Amino acid sequence: MSTVIETPPESADKNFEEVETVTIRFAGDSGDGMQLTGTQFTNTSAVVGNDISTLPDFPAEIRAPAGSLPGVSGFQLNFSSQDIRTPGDQPNVLVAMNPAALKVNLPDLEEGGTLIINTDEFTKDNLDKAAYKSNPLEDGTLAGYRVHKLPITTLNMNALKEQVKLSRKEMDRCKNFFALGVLYWLYDRPMEPTLNWINSKFSKNPEVQKANEIALRTGYNFADTTEVFTTHYTVRKAQITPGKYRKITGNEATAIGFVAASQLVGRPLFYGSYPITPASDILHELARHKNFGVKTFQAEDEIAAVCAAIGASFTGHIGLTGTSGPGVALKQEAIGLAVMTELPLVIVNVQRGGPSTGLPTKTEQADLFQAVWGRNGECPAIVLAPSTPADCFHMALEAVRLAFKYMTPVFYLSDGYLANGAEPWKIPAIDDLPKIEIKFATEPEGFMPYARDEETLARPYAIPGTPGLEHRIGGIEKQHLTGNVNYDPENHHFMVKLRQEKIDRAANDIQPVEVFGEKSGKILLLGWGSTYGSITSAVEKLQREGKSVSSAHLRHLNPFPKNLGEVLSGFETVIIPEMNLGQLCTMIRAKYLVDAIPFSKVKGRPFQIREIIRKVEEYL
Repeated sequence: MSTVIETPPESADKNFEEVETVTIRFAGDSGDGMQLTGTQFTNTSAVVGNDISTLPDFPAEIRAPAGSLPGVSGFQLNFSSQDIRTPGDQPNVLVAMNPAALKVNLPDLEEGGTLIINTDEFTKDNLDKAAYKSNPLEDGTLAGYRVHKLPITTLNMNALKEQVKLSRKEMDRCKNFFALGVLYWLYDRPMEPTLNWINSKFSKNPEVQKANEIALRTGYNFADTTEVFTTHYTVRKAQITPGKYRKITGNEATAIGFVAASQLVGRPLFYGSYPITPASDILHELARHKNFGVKTFQAEDEIAAVCAAIGASFTGHIGLTGTSGPGVALKQEAIGLAVMTELPLVIVNVQRGGPSTGLPTKTEQADLFQAVWGRNGECPAIVLAPSTPADCFHMALEAVRLAFKYMTPVFYLSDGYLANGAEPWKIPAIDDLPKIEIKFATEPEGFMPYARDEETLARPYAIPGTPGLEHRIGGIEKQHLTGNVNYDPENHHFMVKLRQEKIDRAANDIQPVEVFGEKSGKILLLGWGSTYGSITSAVEKLQREGKSVSSAHLRHLNPFPKNLGEVLSGFETVIIPEMNLGQLCTMIRAKYLVDAIPFSKVKGRPFQIREIIRKVEEYL
């Protein structure tokens, strides 16, 4: 399919308009480079100084057929001159590289939104793959949208075919940069950050480097000179707290947080893991930091990974293992061993849609019960959850701090939304980081492996090989103080209660939950994990309208903050939005006897602000 577009001279008049916030979604085949395109637009917007929030959306099938609905890959970016907390409820702009991308994503586009469509891909074969009975470009399907039909494949090919010595397939792979150039002009973005990235990324392949650079510049110049676009937009730099910032994803922040914890305590970090979506990037990131004494171990399975991490903890390392929900299921027996031996261990669970393999590339919060209760016997552990991609850094530090202070496993519940999403992160000063202490037993006199700290009930931490501190550890029940194997029923009852009391005492060592808004009123929205952005943004809007709505967000889920009961008692109605069928709600009802209202969403997508507002309005 070839199309000739007449372009006016470069002096053609263009309108210039300032906007506050824009949400763009790039969508195409998984081979169309949509994640790369979205990431480059995000990085450039961060350099410009906008506040950003992103939501990558990967196909679940590894090799879905090209042009098929299951193979669609998307990347949504919200960039703004204001403080934002979500990647946006609805895209204002949808870039659809083929019919399948249009079919999957059009229902999300706002009414009257902008469509940029690669018309070259709307062939009969591709329309059939996307289950279109007629061509949506011609049958009125797109009425009500601002549609820009561009033969992107052809325009890109014409720009490259006389300029580079590449195959047609290789040149076609550059069309995502042509589309990116169009969007850079449309939203007044500089090309330099991406040009620098291209030069660095493809420095060993000059032809590919040249092709991508030409594609980017051609897309930009096309948008500047064609009559297809009559207006381009600018989004001013956001007013944010002064400091040094970088764009960071949740998985990057998690890894960097654990490296920082290792440096703060002066102990090596050991990460045992088995590759699994969406946690694998933590392994990749940590493997880059061997210069900080980080040891990464890609095990043959999940059980080997966690057992190796427990062994590292036994020797005084920071023992860390990471996976997603199905991997946690395999690790649970070994986690019980860490509970029985009372060794510090951090278990990272980047939650995804389940059960079983479920939706491996989609987000969910359905592993809370698994973390709190998912082991045989009375087997308590501390459970916490970061609330934003940047917060993953701080909660990684918190996980290490609590694990060592209370000599216990700690679950760290991230999810796919946080892991792959990105936002600006203000790099903290080292002096502002929390103090983390590890106290090792050194004195043989009076040493008992299961003696207790009076405040925390933590047992002594004795590194193997320390003279006089030899002791027995293992999975069978321990005798109080001595640690000897013991089957006495009274001792077992006592030790079970003691281990639970140790976890309960951690509540003395965590921050009280804070209320956003009035301390009492009609409605409290209670959230945890990645629902923070949507809940807080919804509450802000409702408060501006004079509604009696507040919110509180939990980052510590077992034990709960000590003041949570008091906070809940101040409100007539408690609503708990979460991406499961009401797991936190069940825990709140059981512990505080509050008739909390669950608001569940298990669609593989995060909450939209408007969804939460509609739910609250039902009860106002």
